[in-house]
Amino acid sequence: MADQDPHHILELPSFDKPVKLLIAVAPFYRDIADMLIAGATAKLEQAGATHDMVQVPGALELPPAIALAHRMSNYDGYVALGCVIRGATTHYETVCNDSSRGLTLLGLQGALIGNGILTVENHEQAVERANPADMDKGGGAAAAALHLIALARKWGGQTKGVGFKPAGSFQIAEGSDRA
Repeated sequence: MADQDPHHILELPSFDKPVKLLIAVAPFYRDIADMLIAGATAKLEQAGATHDMVQVPGALELPPAIALAHRMSNYDGYVALGCVIRGATTHYETVCNDSSRGLTLLGLQGALIGNGILTVENHEQAVERANPADMDKGGGAAAAALHLIALARKWGGQTKGVGFKPAGSFQIAEGSDRA
């Protein structure tokens, strides 16, 4: 039992129309960022998706960068990549909590985001999680974004029938004979 992977990973969705994502990365720890990017881009290529990439200074800047792209661009989804390693101050908690909260709020507003911001105790944990040959958290974040895009496309044209919708045909008033 110990040699079995306890995690269930969903198969990548397939798409009948092109998919384009933005990878937003905070390369504060360049070696970790490079591994996250490698995992994410490989996963997107595996799914046949295209991507652009932007870099921001740190994890706190990832939510605003994605918010700008969500408002001003036409990406189907987003992948946030970065790493926060615990230090000697409480800044770690602030960066972890606020970057995660920012991405969550954007997601609740309709941005389809895979969160690949690592929050770890040390560099060794970051390497293990970022390495595409190991835990591949960059690839996991890309896959999460792809799954959200697939759900949005699946449900995009459907309505629940809530609200007023007249039965049959109807005509909006064109003009009035009244003066």
